[in-house]
Amino acid sequence: MSVDGLLLLDKPAGITSFSALKDLKRSLETGRIGHTGTLDKFATGLLIVLVGKYTKLADLFSGLDKCYRATVVLGRSTDTLDPEGQVVEEGPLPDLRCLEEASDRLRGAIEQIPPVYSAVHVAGRRAYRIARSGGEPKLEPRRVTIYRLEIVDYRPPELDIWVECSKGTYVRALARDLGTLSGSCAYLTSLRRTRVGPYDVSEATPADTPAAARLLGGSVERLLRLSGVNAVTVKDESATGVRNGQKLKGNFFTDEPKTDGLYSLLDSGGSLLAMAVRDRGEYRYKMVV
Repeated sequence: MSVDGLLLLDKPAGITSFSALKDLKRSLETGRIGHTGTLDKFATGLLIVLVGKYTKLADLFSGLDKCYRATVVLGRSTDTLDPEGQVVEEGPLPDLRCLEEASDRLRGAIEQIPPVYSAVHVAGRRAYRIARSGGEPKLEPRRVTIYRLEIVDYRPPELDIWVECSKGTYVRALARDLGTLSGSCAYLTSLRRTRVGPYDVSEATPADTPAAARLLGGSVERLLRLSGVNAVTVKDESATGVRNGQKLKGNFFTDEPKTDGLYSLLDSGGSLLAMAVRDRGEYRYKMVV
């Protein structure tokens, strides 16, 4: 029997995002499972996990904005820009005014150079692999948007911040640039992802929960919270055809969609049958449960 769904996990520190799924895979007895956005090993917080046929919907989640709570250490930097690296630079402790001015310069649309120790591809190789082998990967700046960068507390050398940002943002790089622009250097010592799109970490379950299968029950409701995903009900007599991937027609629905877009096709009981795109009046499946 296929196991399909969407659930929210709270990753602990000290394990990779991949490892955080280990207990879940065992509990659900499936290897068809993945997350939609990696957290560094030292980081904690929200992972959106897709199971079974829901993995075909990963692109719906890749572009979501994210929110983080982070602590930056000023006056010192590591090669990895996190607490697991080696100290490579030291500098003076900036005052709060300098940090506020630096924060002002980092809000909005900015060009950000990813960390050397990152999964970005450089000439066909991961940047971190080049760095680990003694090379110096040449990383190009990327356009990202920092919607919110708020200083919460400064207890030199530690600075607590809130960050809301677009996809592709490296908070480790943001910490680095805060240090540089304030006349010093810095690295990230803690990071917690608190939100991804409409999903909050307060809804998440610890990654080692033994009752993971029970958590798949709210998958449809969670999916429908995504902006741009609409719901439409399939007539009872057409439900089997949809389950079998039969070519979709307007008369399959109790109330045929009038506009193009992405639709969740539900049976009369509210269970997900499929996801489909309506384009210029024509339908094509994105995923069939």
